[in-house]
Amino acid sequence: MTDQERLAGYVAVWWHAVTDFTDLLEELPPDQWSTATDLAGWDVRAVASHVAHLEGILAGGPEETADVGEPPHVTGFMGLYTEIGVANRRGSSPDELINEIREAATARHTALLADPPTDGAAKPERIFGGVPWTWEVLLRNRPLDIWMHEQDVRRAVGRPGGMDTAAAKHTAEYLAESLGFVLAKKAAAPPGTTVVLDMAGSEPFAFAVNDQNRGERLSDLPTEPTVRLRMDRESFIVLAGGRCDVESGAVEFEGDVDLGSRIVEVLATTP
Repeated sequence: MTDQERLAGYVAVWWHAVTDFTDLLEELPPDQWSTATDLAGWDVRAVASHVAHLEGILAGGPEETADVGEPPHVTGFMGLYTEIGVANRRGSSPDELINEIREAATARHTALLADPPTDGAAKPERIFGGVPWTWEVLLRNRPLDIWMHEQDVRRAVGRPGGMDTAAAKHTAEYLAESLGFVLAKKAAAPPGTTVVLDMAGSEPFAFAVNDQNRGERLSDLPTEPTVRLRMDRESFIVLAGGRCDVESGAVEFEGDVDLGSRIVEVLATTP
């Protein structure tokens, strides 16, 4: 697969994720827009405002400024940056936010189809917050961000769904690639340790800690890994996304249960 084909695939998944997200928002009654989500300090309106902010900049809008103060739920520069979009849209109606997302995404989608990126290692002219991302990183991250926020809203308002879409599979498998880092660095497993993730809806992922204490993905599944984790897609994404706890028994362990429990405790890899 060429870079252009792979990047075009990310664009297609992102576009469908935007459509699913805005369709969900359109179904919500006004009173649910103030419902708190799993994201500290953010309700449904804040999540939609954040998406509108980033998609607007990527579509060619100017960088925004706002005095966001020092919100207690914010840590780090990017956290302060993402609060700008939320602060600037506190007076926006639900329809205004939905339309802003759709208009920005449509403009950007049209531009990406007319002049598709061909080199994943090149840097896009437009990006938010000055992050030094390549086309590969940017286009791979946008479906993840949109779909994770769709799920934030769904959990908040009690409307489960969207677990079997292309964006769901993309996001879950993208997050699963961080399991080697979690195993070696966050769980501090010694060299030679292996883990297999059996996540419903995807092929198994296997990682080992090498002699340099780094987690590396294995092309062949070990028959007797140090620990095997089994869970459904939703349980994995809320844990890897640092969203909320899962119900008792949602994760099954085989092998070193203590290591498996430690991995689950530090599985979160998104801010």
